[in-house]
Amino acid sequence: MKLVITMSRRYGTGASRIAQELSERLDIPVYDKVNVEEEMSSHTYDSEVEVIKKLAEKPCIILGRCASEILKDRRNVFNIYVCADKEDRIKRIMGKEGLSREEAEKKIEKTDKERAEYYYEHTGKTWGDVNNYHMILNTSDLGVENCADILMKYFERKEYI
Repeated sequence: MKLVITMSRRYGTGASRIAQELSERLDIPVYDKVNVEEEMSSHTYDSEVEVIKKLAEKPCIILGRCASEILKDRRNVFNIYVCADKEDRIKRIMGKEGLSREEAEKKIEKTDKERAEYYYEHTGKTWGDVNNYHMILNTSDLGVENCADILMKYFERKEYI
């Protein structure tokens, strides 16, 4: 199966690390906002939707960009939502970006609000609604370092890979 993984995530959950680990193990690329915008500017695509559909013609991981909704009718797409407790997210962002607790908390709130608004604006749906995903991973409970292992075992068991 030409597996395409979409990964929506709250800010500071470690989802980018999970995506990178999966990318290395599955030998497939990871695309995020920057990649999608680069594709739009370097080619003749009219929208992010077109770019995402084109990228999803081959196995890949797409972070955010409403990819779960854009690709919802494809049988080879697996949608993941990554969340974590707010306190863990604050600590992760403080360490990663060298921010104070207050700065990290404000950045998390701002980024999550922007992502929720973007998702709703483009899909009319609630960001993070469990009905939009095949699997939800809570990195506070599972640990960022374990999530790629969990996903790989699941993909193997389901014979996706």
